[in-house]
Amino acid sequence: MMKLKKQLMFSGITLMFLWQQNVFAGDITAFEILENKWAMKFVKIPAGKFNMGLNDFESALMEVPEAKPGELKDELPEHLVKLSQDFYIGQTEITQQQWFLIMQNKPGPEKFWKQSEWRSLPVVSVNWFMVERFVEEINKLDKQYHYRLPTEAEWEYVAKAGSSDLRPVPIESLEDYAWFINNSGDVQHVVASRKPNAFGVYDMLGNVWEWVDDWYAPDTYSKNTRSNPVGPKKGFSKVRRGGSFHCPVHLLRPGYRAANKPGVAYEVTGFRLIAESK
Repeated sequence: MMKLKKQLMFSGITLMFLWQQNVFAGDITAFEILENKWAMKFVKIPAGKFNMGLNDFESALMEVPEAKPGELKDELPEHLVKLSQDFYIGQTEITQQQWFLIMQNKPGPEKFWKQSEWRSLPVVSVNWFMVERFVEEINKLDKQYHYRLPTEAEWEYVAKAGSSDLRPVPIESLEDYAWFINNSGDVQHVVASRKPNAFGVYDMLGNVWEWVDDWYAPDTYSKNTRSNPVGPKKGFSKVRRGGSFHCPVHLLRPGYRAANKPGVAYEVTGFRLIAESK
């Protein structure tokens, strides 16, 4: 794999265009990336349509050990969703260094902050309300961009990366793209230390769970609008996606839905952001 990089600087923002060329197949994929002053990189995701939800219920259910009644039913029905505008999503989860630069505090276990690579570890032990405070603070500090959590639909669109399979890569290749219990040593890892997906985004599966903006409801998909859905207007829990370093393989699917009350924080949960021009 041969990689080339070109950067353009203006107004304190770096525009990076990354090309990955497969020298055997001859195909080239280009990614447009924004980088802000806190070294947060955001990949441009094109508008488009995709099938949200589970298209192979039986195969997914077979992966679940001791499946309970109703298991995975909240991923049904599969439905066509349209995202009408391009958007920029974090190329990685927010790191501990990026959190500290904005918030000036150190959430989570002290051991994560004492590691030699602490700056590049994803920040964890942040509940949904803490994430919203981070969003408020960074929006005060940045005059050019507005930041927010992705919607559940935006997150799944990026995680599927054009694939209609249970996962965007074969399960036998998953360890190359994701940190989970099979290869993680049951500890979190530096962001972007596995391969990126087809959009050029890292760690959409594994390493840490990621909060999204939507309230959770088991019947969301039967009630969703089909254009730019934002989920229920209220609820008791917020959705988290992607699985973590602690998870078995059946939880590492782009469509898998999990949720917690917004005041709950775990050592396996972090987040990534979307950036929009103000």
